[in-house]
Amino acid sequence: MVLLHGYLWWRLVRSTTRPGRVRRRLTVLLVVLAVLPVLVVLLRGRLSVGDGVLDWVGYTWLGLAFYLFLATLATEPIRVVARLVQRRRRSEPFDEAAPPEPGTASGGGAVRADRPVQDPSRRLFLARSLVVGAGAVAVGTAGTGVVLANSAPVVRRVPIRIPRLDPAMAGLRIVTFSDGHLSSTYGGRRFERLVETVNAQRPDVVAIVGDLVDGEVSELREDVAPLADLVSDQGVYFVTGNHEYFVDTGQWLRHLSTLGVDVLRNERVSIGRGGATVDLAGIDDRTAAASGLPGHGADLDAALDGRDDAVPVVLLAHQPVQVEQARAAGVDLQLSGHTHGGQLWPFDYAVLLDQPVVEGWSQQGDTQLYVSSGAGYWGPPMRVGARPEVT
Repeated sequence: MVLLHGYLWWRLVRSTTRPGRVRRRLTVLLVVLAVLPVLVVLLRGRLSVGDGVLDWVGYTWLGLAFYLFLATLATEPIRVVARLVQRRRRSEPFDEAAPPEPGTASGGGAVRADRPVQDPSRRLFLARSLVVGAGAVAVGTAGTGVVLANSAPVVRRVPIRIPRLDPAMAGLRIVTFSDGHLSSTYGGRRFERLVETVNAQRPDVVAIVGDLVDGEVSELREDVAPLADLVSDQGVYFVTGNHEYFVDTGQWLRHLSTLGVDVLRNERVSIGRGGATVDLAGIDDRTAAASGLPGHGADLDAALDGRDDAVPVVLLAHQPVQVEQARAAGVDLQLSGHTHGGQLWPFDYAVLLDQPVVEGWSQQGDTQLYVSSGAGYWGPPMRVGARPEVT
């Protein structure tokens, strides 16, 4: 945060203003904006300002600041070129007085001098022009991201072919979503719309693959209530994500059961049709063991123990990287989330430093992996390059 806002101060304030009252006021404003996101994180649940106003302002500024940084950084080559041109002009000699015409009375030659220093007002004009352009790009990008993040989720239909699937199970429809991140900035009608979208797909099975909440049950009881309206022929299932371990995990897992959601914690259930079956397994998030909660921790062996290896298995695991164990265990299909599809481009490239896939379908050895880009968002209420989805 210090580096980000230090650079923004250097380019947005120092380069565009002269020393004085305006610069001091803009500096104070930038410091306040830098502190807001930190306060939102550190004081979550302990400081109430309006109805999530602090969260909205702090996180929205964080997203805007990120794109201001990128857009301003993109103008650096223009500044460098302008500086080089200025230095070249300053170093070139020039004629201050033209030589007299041949044959005139004056026999004086040309007077040579260094080119005078460029007018500071020109540098100020260039800096301000670049900042205005960068600001327009950043505001446009962030604003579009806000609209997309709060829009209806797109529905992605992905056919999965499992060679050993019994024909009686053909056409089984699993509707999955992840990363709802219910919070003070996401919920209400938007989550109701998500549930309606899921129901409209006529699911045989609903799979919620983690990071459903970013708050306590007491804070989000009304926001999460639409889960009780999910309609599925063979059940609604949930596995924990890493954010479930930032809150009272046990209380949430108990509350979900009252909404008709079955939590799979290193266990499996049988999904049947016409005498044929598919195993649906679910494991804790890979961060669960570090949470310190007794009995929590991803354990795929426990989830698959005693199963018939001839029956296909679909695994719910929040993080795509957990496919490494799934592939070794012979899992046919893993459904994951966690990445948000990058959420804010170009973070999708950073995601690949920790996860094998950012979003979509991929083949990982003999295991198929589908990674949802998620339904909600964390932090900035924006999505750039990653639409919310139901799959």
